[in-house]
Amino acid sequence: MVVVDIALNREQDNPQHNCESRNATGKERSQADLIRNFILMGLETELQTTLYEEYWRPIELDFGQEAYGTHFDAFMRHYLTMKTGEIPNKNEVYDAFKKYSRLIKPTPDEGRTIMEILVCDIRQFAGYFCRMALVTESDTDLKKAFRDLRELKVDVTYPFLLELYEDYAQVVLSEVDFASIIRLVESYVFRRAICSIPTNSMNKTFSTFNKSLKKDRYLESIQAHFLLLPSYRRFPRNEEFHRELQTRDLYNFRSRSYWLRRFENFERKEFVAVNEYTTEHIMPQNEKLNEAWQVELGENYQEIQGKWLHTLGNLTLTGYNSEYSDRPFREKRDMKGGFKDSPLKVNKMLGQLGQWNEITIQERAARLADHALRIWEEPMLNDEKMAPYLPQKAANETYSIENHPNLLNPNIQPLFETFRREVTALDPCVTEEFLKLYVAYKAETNFVDVVPQASQLKLTLNMNFSDLHDPKGICKDVTGLGRWGNGNVEVGFSSLEELPYILGLVRQSLELQLGNEHEP
Repeated sequence: MVVVDIALNREQDNPQHNCESRNATGKERSQADLIRNFILMGLETELQTTLYEEYWRPIELDFGQEAYGTHFDAFMRHYLTMKTGEIPNKNEVYDAFKKYSRLIKPTPDEGRTIMEILVCDIRQFAGYFCRMALVTESDTDLKKAFRDLRELKVDVTYPFLLELYEDYAQVVLSEVDFASIIRLVESYVFRRAICSIPTNSMNKTFSTFNKSLKKDRYLESIQAHFLLLPSYRRFPRNEEFHRELQTRDLYNFRSRSYWLRRFENFERKEFVAVNEYTTEHIMPQNEKLNEAWQVELGENYQEIQGKWLHTLGNLTLTGYNSEYSDRPFREKRDMKGGFKDSPLKVNKMLGQLGQWNEITIQERAARLADHALRIWEEPMLNDEKMAPYLPQKAANETYSIENHPNLLNPNIQPLFETFRREVTALDPCVTEEFLKLYVAYKAETNFVDVVPQASQLKLTLNMNFSDLHDPKGICKDVTGLGRWGNGNVEVGFSSLEELPYILGLVRQSLELQLGNEHEP
């Protein structure tokens, strides 16, 4: 038997290099295992034992055996996003951690190694994460807020909330303001879901949110930032939310139990366990409505059922779902356990109604939507408080089509008017802005700029030339070249016949920008 003893230098060699990916049984290691081994391996035995017992073992206990295996990797991803502002790929958290560890520089008088600094910091933030994501928080108001947010399943908020929790722990952020901010985050997420705004921008929104914090006026700066989020990142305002909430299919909504519970328990001191009730369609789901319901709803009963069946006005909670069945409204109202007897707030008005039809469905939906504006509030700042957060723009920086004589040229104007109409129709988030040298079309940032010329419109697409699909080969790579506009792709056109192909190129730039918001 030959025994080989290999000595490694931690600064130059990685002691896990040949066994990082799998353990002794051949099973693939988790990111948590790799990170733990990276921190502890190579340390003197005494220090290794100390760091494990004082820091890593408490982390495992905070999570619990099952949650440690399922949640720690996610926590480390949020932790690294918070620390670096970059979102690691789910399968590359360990590599991102190693890269981050090389940035840690202990101060000469600190007396701690890099690994001691790291494991101590991870222990601190892991505790915050468990209190938020696993809802082990002891404070009642914060615990309720964290529980409600968790039900919405928006883990992308945690990098932002981890920093806030640290400030709360250090008494930089008050408990009251912290709870208010969590509720704003909850409202932002829920309102966007109701308004069918894609979620793919939220990871970037929350990973960079801390750049807008003014910690001397913490809550106010967050309110202002929410109010200033543009286009597809927007915080839906009351009018949009109120309107969409009344017509959205809320029965098949992913978080149905969440919104029902929030409606019922808002400002209740005696908590109602909504999960012990079932969702009731006041107007039944049965496609073959009985004669009593046909009469109740009127001659357009099929259209009414199809339009309003799963919407806010027609949904409620009950413990008598099977007893209600397809009974007429007045029987549901007056029977034992009916709407008149119900102790639930969501049924309060139903016991006072004499009929159930399209009008009463709409009226109830409007009342509940009014109530929803109090549950999921929008940020409220007056003009005076908003003023310091607004982008400053000098008066001489305001431009219009009049500043671009070429766009008023009879040969170019019809081309531009058609182009601008088609581009702004590509997506509701697209906006137009006239600048000194060109016209910008934006989602969050410019995706195409129009430089007006005497004989054509020259476009600059804000994308890399290598990402473009251009079968006709009409585009030019302007990487590194001086130009007006943004981006590395340039193309010109001078006739409406060319426009469909040109719009296909422009759409690529827009979709690339929107697609880049997807979680890696």
